[in-house]
Amino acid sequence: MTTTNTTMQAIVQDAYGSIEVFGLARIDRPEIADDEVLVRVHAAGLDRGTWHMMTGLPYLLRVIGFGFRKPKNRVPGIDVAGTVVAVGSGVIKFSAGDEVYGMSRGSFAEYAAAREDKLAHKPANLSFEQAAVVPISAGTALQALTDVGRMEPGQKVLILGASGGVGTFAVQLAKALGAEVTGVCSTAKLDLVRSLGADHVTDYTQDDFAEGGNQYDLILDIGGNPRTSRLRRALTPTGTAVIVGGEEGGRWTGGFGRSLRAPMLSMFVRQRLAMLASKERASDLERLAPLIEAGSVTPSIDSAYSLEQVPEAMRLLDAGKVRGKVAITP
Repeated sequence: MTTTNTTMQAIVQDAYGSIEVFGLARIDRPEIADDEVLVRVHAAGLDRGTWHMMTGLPYLLRVIGFGFRKPKNRVPGIDVAGTVVAVGSGVIKFSAGDEVYGMSRGSFAEYAAAREDKLAHKPANLSFEQAAVVPISAGTALQALTDVGRMEPGQKVLILGASGGVGTFAVQLAKALGAEVTGVCSTAKLDLVRSLGADHVTDYTQDDFAEGGNQYDLILDIGGNPRTSRLRRALTPTGTAVIVGGEEGGRWTGGFGRSLRAPMLSMFVRQRLAMLASKERASDLERLAPLIEAGSVTPSIDSAYSLEQVPEAMRLLDAGKVRGKVAITP
């Protein structure tokens, strides 16, 4: 099915590079396939992955299919929340007027196309802005804790990068699932992590999580970049460390290099060192829905920006000044 040939405002990117590659333009609305939905975007989420798509770094991302010389998707943005305006002929879960959220192709726009299997009905107790920042970050946190980390109630969990987009969800999810949670962040963000329900907070500018004798059953390393030897020092003898991200490393593999080496080391030690290759799927949103509706998990939004302000929002994210998540409101 195709949409009428009307236009929309969108952020477009025709090359890889710095923030200057983002431009506001009027383009045609996206056409949708039989298994897709056209969403009127009320809000979108900004995440670290969008920065990688902007810069084209590390180069490994280009090789695995995101576009070798320029982005495959001209309009950036994945997280989306909005109202369905049209559905493909094969779509059965949604109809026009439904309020939805999930993962799309190009959410920094007034309209976005999304596959049916990457959308869910928006929880009634969330605003569109709140819903828009959930899919990628909360789904990543859930997969890291349960699918890869195999967390069990009563375990001691350490979260490095607890004040970021994934980290703020990870703290709340770990608590909701019965863990004793320690969050690691900078001085300026200690109050945020405490407010999320962390049992303990550690200021990485003052204290080293790997010193002092504390050991954890599960560590989520969300962009902290410590050596695996330091992660192992803070683990119990049979504990698990899940590497969720990392921004250091060379231009070819970036943080993925450390993620790929950790499982190989795990073959020779009792501790389990794993990497997370997160997946975009609506089933995670359905798993999260009861926790969101119960108030156990609430999106932590730093601020919201218009389409025109996307470069400013990205600049703050890149500088590490964002507390929690940022929403984009077309």
